[in-house]
Amino acid sequence: MSAEASGPAVAGAPSLEVPKPSGLEPGSAAYGLKPLTPNSKYVKLNVGGSLHYTTLRTLTGQDTMLKAMFSGRVEVLTDAGGWVLIDRSGRHFGTILNYLRDGSVPLPESTRELGELLGEARYYLVQGLIEDCQLALQQKSENLSPLCLIPTVTSPREEQQLLASTSKPVVKLLHNRSNNKYSYTSTSDDNLLKNIELFDKLALRFHGRLLFLKDVLGDEICCWSFYGKGRKIAEVEFPEARIFEETLNILIYETPRGPDPALLEATGGAAGGGGAGRGEDEENREHRVRRIHVRRHITHDERPHGQQIVFKD
Repeated sequence: MSAEASGPAVAGAPSLEVPKPSGLEPGSAAYGLKPLTPNSKYVKLNVGGSLHYTTLRTLTGQDTMLKAMFSGRVEVLTDAGGWVLIDRSGRHFGTILNYLRDGSVPLPESTRELGELLGEARYYLVQGLIEDCQLALQQKSENLSPLCLIPTVTSPREEQQLLASTSKPVVKLLHNRSNNKYSYTSTSDDNLLKNIELFDKLALRFHGRLLFLKDVLGDEICCWSFYGKGRKIAEVEFPEARIFEETLNILIYETPRGPDPALLEATGGAAGGGGAGRGEDEENREHRVRRIHVRRHITHDERPHGQQIVFKD
């Protein structure tokens, strides 16, 4: 087949025959394979700046919003390059297309990304993917246990029950500003927020060893109380270093977890000693705790004049 020449023919020039690609229709804009069916036609999608190629078969295979868009029921917008514009984030659109192609996709591990994918699936009305995302989120919520629980004291009786029912040392933060109109200042706001932030940090760090309580019924604006074996050991308002110190001191009242054989061997003790030995150790321990507590509250005015008090642990 002879090719049509553009412009005047050159005398003596041989005629050239250029074969056309197989399946190319007259007037086609580019060479390529002719689609076998209308559903195999490729579509160019611009989803929030993310570009995707897919077929009409993929977009109209399930009863979704995309099927409504590309079956003529919903008007679509295209730019000068023929890209169909969809005003959505394109971050998870590839996952949407893969689900339409295969009927299933690996779901994200992150709860946040899983929630984002669920939102996109709901927008495009992909019912199967919606159900998969909801089931995955439900499983994650069932398997997620809180790191620590902070009871809130609502009455003095409830406080006594909490103190009596636990074997752990207790740290209680009381904050109540409703009884003091002068507490609403910028400085008091900063101090209160610092106390609450410190309480949360300590609760996350020692939640397995200490019981943390919040009290909003007392008369104090902000006060920390420390309990060991059901009785109050110390009461502190601030600074932060003192609160942290008292938290470490209250660990002395923690229930012993049993003797460490390596420690006993290093200190010359014997594992599995008699009951009399354990009773003596317990008595010494109680005596040491009391002396630490007394020393922490002694002031210079209480010391006899001209004498120096020496404490030995």
